[in-house]
Amino acid sequence: PSFARRLHKTVRKLLPDCEIRFIRSEDGSGKGAAMVTAVAYRLAAQHQARQKILEPLKLSHEQLLEVKERMRIEMEKGLGKETHAEATVKMLPTYVCSTPDGTEKGDFLALDLGGTNFRVLLVRVRNGMRRGVEMHNKIYSIPVEIMQGTGEELFDHIVHCIADFLEYMGMKGVSLPLGFTFSFPCQQNNLDEGILLKWTKGFKATGCEGEDVVGLLKEAIHRREEFDLDVVAVVNDTVGTMMTCGYEDPYCEVGLIVGTGSNACYMEEMRNVELVEGDEGRMCVNMEWGAFGDSGCLDDIRTQFDVAVDELSLNPGKQRYEKMISGMYLGEIVRNILMDFTKKGLLFRGRISERLKTRGIFETKFLSQIESDCLALLQVRSILQHLGLESTCDDSIIVKEVCTVVARRAAQLCGAGMAAVGLGLTPSPCGCSVQNLSLSFPRSFSTVLQETVKELSPKCEVTFLQSEDGSGKGAALITAVACRIREAGQR
Repeated sequence: PSFARRLHKTVRKLLPDCEIRFIRSEDGSGKGAAMVTAVAYRLAAQHQARQKILEPLKLSHEQLLEVKERMRIEMEKGLGKETHAEATVKMLPTYVCSTPDGTEKGDFLALDLGGTNFRVLLVRVRNGMRRGVEMHNKIYSIPVEIMQGTGEELFDHIVHCIADFLEYMGMKGVSLPLGFTFSFPCQQNNLDEGILLKWTKGFKATGCEGEDVVGLLKEAIHRREEFDLDVVAVVNDTVGTMMTCGYEDPYCEVGLIVGTGSNACYMEEMRNVELVEGDEGRMCVNMEWGAFGDSGCLDDIRTQFDVAVDELSLNPGKQRYEKMISGMYLGEIVRNILMDFTKKGLLFRGRISERLKTRGIFETKFLSQIESDCLALLQVRSILQHLGLESTCDDSIIVKEVCTVVARRAAQLCGAGMAAVGLGLTPSPCGCSVQNLSLSFPRSFSTVLQETVKELSPKCEVTFLQSEDGSGKGAALITAVACRIREAGQR
């Protein structure tokens, strides 16, 4: 009769720091077996419910083929003179008609403007035995009041930064050819003319939309009266990315950016670019593919989570393709799925933390870290704790699965778009420069992207090259090519 009391007393004596209670089990084995069965049924039912929710995010081969065909249709609309106005994929001519041939040389300035920070670069291009590119750059910030002030204030600030850079490099007063990477939607009528269609990324400077940004830059240079620059080219960052790899590999004819946003460009036959006169040669086309799907052609594969993210974005109904594949939105898609799981009692014991309710809290870098194969579940739990989520080992496994599904779909959709581009390049071998994937995306993204292109366009031989510092360096190289062609014409 005293066995239980003595057992308890002995354990307490041997483990004084442990608080242990003993509970008598009535009919333990039989009732326990039933409880194990009940738990198994619950877990199986919850797993089935989660899979049902995730199923629409898992795209079949047939669905991806359909996405490729729809992208191709939109590309042809954008290239056509009569259909361009209604096209969502605008296929904007860039007037970049040649890639580097290795004979370029000289010193060139480049501006790289695409966000709240911008860079001024000095790029030295050498040919012959010393062939290569040497770069110096300095990063400058653009205060919010200038981003949202007048166009004059914005471009005066940019020119002030150019003057500071030239002084920093000991080149005050030097006149050099300049390439301008301007990462906003532009209609180009020439290599050195870009009409700003609309500001994005928080810029609202007045008096710029509908104006030639090269003209605005030149006016600001003349207002300062310290130096003169030959603005040779205005280019999109995607084109710059392609050109950077094109300097190392002459087969590189496609540029792809998958970072905060997404876009692609490629060299198209001039006879297909109906917006520009002439049938000879080729021209790089800036696809502006982020708007693919804005016409509703992707509605059958968009999920409730895509719709929720789109509706609460800064530009609802716009850039729908981009919102399914780029870094600005993937984390938010994951957060919405985790919220849905938790509300339905399928995750975190049904308890939603206040932080999980906060838009933008689940950054794409967390998705990348969690989805990574080498990451232990203990580290996944640490990331979730940072987000105010008390998770079990099972919760961590579920979150990792969600991240994997969302990242894989993004890579497959991006691959379907690239396969559509590849159709026009078959059967020649082709290089595609990719920028930004290494910054915040899962390592598997690049693998799935390449697998998808190969699967959807088996006859298209594409090699993917990582582009380092593509946009700024690319603008200088485009300027170098333009100067080479211009000098050859003068001779």
